[in-house]
Amino acid sequence: MAVAAAPTVAPLTHDLLTGSEWVPAQIRELFHLAADIKARPERYRSALAGRFLAMIFEKPSLRTRVTFEVGIASMGGGAVFLDHTQSRLGERESVADVAKNLDRWVQGIVARVFEQSVLEELAQNASIPVINALSNRYHPCQALADFFTLEERFGSARGMKFAYVGDGNNVCHSLMMLGARLGAHVRVATPEGYEPDAAIVADARRAARETRGKIEILRSPEEAVAGAQAIYTDVWASMGQENEAAAREKVFAPYQISESLMEHADPNAVFMHCLPAHRGSEVMGGVIDSPRSIVFDQSENRLHIQKAILLTLLG
Repeated sequence: MAVAAAPTVAPLTHDLLTGSEWVPAQIRELFHLAADIKARPERYRSALAGRFLAMIFEKPSLRTRVTFEVGIASMGGGAVFLDHTQSRLGERESVADVAKNLDRWVQGIVARVFEQSVLEELAQNASIPVINALSNRYHPCQALADFFTLEERFGSARGMKFAYVGDGNNVCHSLMMLGARLGAHVRVATPEGYEPDAAIVADARRAARETRGKIEILRSPEEAVAGAQAIYTDVWASMGQENEAAAREKVFAPYQISESLMEHADPNAVFMHCLPAHRGSEVMGGVIDSPRSIVFDQSENRLHIQKAILLTLLG
């Protein structure tokens, strides 16, 4: 990927709540900034000096927490982690009051929450940027890192055939939204009853019409994967759905990414997963541990994209 001469990203909006806030040109500027940060991290060592982040997490996290904390610290700032995994945001104190307090002390809020409405309430009551670190509806930071990884490998996502196989969940929503904005051909294969939200599919299709991208919702994993350059899946039962795990194992079994399913893809296709992964469930170990897997490239790039997001919104 070409490296930008200088970071020039200007945010369209104050917050990153859904991932649809930025137009394609700004997403590409963000990718160029992330590439420059990755190539020349020393250039950004004091870029966020004196900036502090509040990190409110209602769900456990490895990649998101570490990359945001390391990301801001490596640019001279700091983060305060607020563990809400035992008591959800708004139970001890209202969401609005939490936002108004944090607004006086820090320069940004990263929130990983069960409900998208909580993020929106935080944003409505804070003058500082609020960043979605995962909600029930969207996971924009993950999708940005994923397509950044694809553009590193393939040059551009425009015209790329991208297959998502599995649950039509928050990760699927954000991949569709971002893929549409970048002109990708996104195929989603899910079991009946587990399709992505119809309103989000409609939004993604509207965005795809402007970029000559395409969004298809299919039932057959073989049809979705046929000729694709990237095959993506996620866990069958997300956090908060543990009581559905046994039932979902049966429903999603035909949607497992196996070596035989990968044979339907482009010969140079890569395998992707947002992690954590369950080998033997949504993906066979022979796929995720193969040379075609780029899951740890995705994971590494969470750091560089997170730093670019922070620099753009807090810098």
